[in-house]
Amino acid sequence: MTTETALTTADLRLLAEAGGAAPSLHNSQPWRFRPTPDLLGLEVHADLRRAVPAADPDGRALHISIGAALFNLRVAAAHLGREAAVRLLPAGEGAQPRAVLDLSAPTDWSQPLGADLYPAIARRHSSRQPFTNRDVPEALVADLITAAQEEGVTLGMLEEHGVRRVLAVTSEAETRIAADVTREAETRRWLRLEPSYDGIPLAALGSHDRDARIPMRSFTGHPPHHTTPAERFEALPQLATLTTHLDHQTDWLRTGQALERVWLLATVHGLRASVLHQAVEIPETRWRLRDPADGPAHVQLVLRLGYGPPGAASPRRPVEEILDLVED
Repeated sequence: MTTETALTTADLRLLAEAGGAAPSLHNSQPWRFRPTPDLLGLEVHADLRRAVPAADPDGRALHISIGAALFNLRVAAAHLGREAAVRLLPAGEGAQPRAVLDLSAPTDWSQPLGADLYPAIARRHSSRQPFTNRDVPEALVADLITAAQEEGVTLGMLEEHGVRRVLAVTSEAETRIAADVTREAETRRWLRLEPSYDGIPLAALGSHDRDARIPMRSFTGHPPHHTTPAERFEALPQLATLTTHLDHQTDWLRTGQALERVWLLATVHGLRASVLHQAVEIPETRWRLRDPADGPAHVQLVLRLGYGPPGAASPRRPVEEILDLVED
């Protein structure tokens, strides 16, 4: 069954606004959206001008970001009463578009993705602030694991030994990034001291761990030129990994969808999150993130979860910059 009802300009703008609210490395927002010729769907394109090549030379993080935007589009489509049938990489790896959504069919039920996630899109922020020592309830952990599984990705909550191993590897990666002039310069280029539509504003930098247990990324250089406040972070953060069996562009796109599905569900339940990305940017440290007991796997992201401040909102590009409307 199809609606055969063309997407209106208002529909397209709502979709693009939702897609544009997704997380991305350094808030680079590397996506563009374009309606299909029949106006019954939406194409998702990579904006390669907004790549972060030093930190992400193979485009893995770029595709994860696009995957997160794709999931937001699915949520927004459900909000419009449309079912989103998704094709990933319809023209093959490296070709545009990266995904196509067929939105011609109506949804069979009001909440096809479980909880109503649409309001959480605007409320989801990275929180680089200290969290409390309150544990994430086991029932919510189970729901987050299921949410990732629905997207073909494994979310693993780490036990204490795994947390300490991942923190040590992340600290090593942060040190190596600090010693790499090219990477450091690229990171600083995404820091925004003045109002902007992208990048990381000072208000979103959060704090740094007074006891140096949690290696939060420095966007201001080493040593920092704009020192963030030192605060006491949680003694043992709650970390989770998102892993896939393979490591291709389709796996990266699925990881992005799983990331956003988990993050929106966490937001619905008042749970905060931020990404520890440093170790996945270096092949040697990325490989050591995996738990050898789990067998072959590719760690795509490390998430820090907990209860605390929501984090400051990062700026967003105007819809006009990310939506290619069909001219009459």
